[in-house]
Amino acid sequence: MPRNIRFYLDEHDPTTVVQGLRERSVDIKTVTGAGFLSAPDAAHLQRARAEQRVIFTQDSDFLRLHAARHPHCGIVYAPQGISIGETIHGLMLLHQVLDADEMEGHVEFL
Repeated sequence: MPRNIRFYLDEHDPTTVVQGLRERSVDIKTVTGAGFLSAPDAAHLQRARAEQRVIFTQDSDFLRLHAARHPHCGIVYAPQGISIGETIHGLMLLHQVLDADEMEGHVEFL
């Protein structure tokens, strides 16, 4: 049975994105909520992997970690300047179309 994507949101993501996704019943954990503020990016990847969560970020350092073959449950990257609405729409589309297994080790761009 497919497992829904559960997201781990980077510390730089707006709270309105978190609220918008939670209102749509998406399982979200934030860096702040996890008590992981200012942790190194590699530690965030490890934490998200341990909890089987896909990281959403606007920090290109996560793309470098992916290129260096750090294991992860998936990364969704959006460039700076993308609107809140576009972000929520893109994450909801991924949540509806892909499952957690399909995101394993994969990067999606919004």
